[in-house]
Amino acid sequence: MCDKNCNDNTVSLSIPSFEDAAKFHGHICPGLTMGYVASKAALEMLASHRDSDEELVTIVENDACGVDGVQVLTGCTIGKGNLIFQDHGKQVFTFICRDSKKAVRAALRADFDVSTIDPGIASLRSKVMSGTANDAESAEYKTRMNNISEKMRSAPAEDIFDIKFTDAKIPSKARIFNSVKCAKCGEMVSESRARVHNNDFVCIPCQEGYTRGW
Repeated sequence: MCDKNCNDNTVSLSIPSFEDAAKFHGHICPGLTMGYVASKAALEMLASHRDSDEELVTIVENDACGVDGVQVLTGCTIGKGNLIFQDHGKQVFTFICRDSKKAVRAALRADFDVSTIDPGIASLRSKVMSGTANDAESAEYKTRMNNISEKMRSAPAEDIFDIKFTDAKIPSKARIFNSVKCAKCGEMVSESRARVHNNDFVCIPCQEGYTRGW
């Protein structure tokens, strides 16, 4: 639930641990840590528990590692319709409480750089990502990534994000649509996503594109 008084810090928060987020994501990295730090700070500012039934809404402006941290901590998911993806390529997250109508926006600071925490990590990362790292280098990379994450989590969230209350339009709750049968492949498709072709319903993959260059 979201407490109606988002400034009341006496609310007992139920927030999953970073270990929970790392287990879900599969590894520890700065990206996952960013999502964790932003979500934890926002939930505390909103005096909110983890979402159970769309009390919270999260808008993410990237599809990177941090989104997994957001899902674990906030409970907002694509399936519930309260995790909204906007393809802006920005490490920006907005957290909205329906009950209090308050929202918190966290935007990665322009002056934050992981390389300042561990200046040598870039060259080691390139070896690991290219598959040229040996076993010792891979083990060292994992240890150093863990250390970077720990330092990020021990720092104030404000060192990583510009985070503040903001005005945000509260999205409507997710709707359930009827399904129609695609006239071409025979599979069922939500009527909200169906297209019309020769007076029949077709799904998006089966529709025939038409363009005149604009």
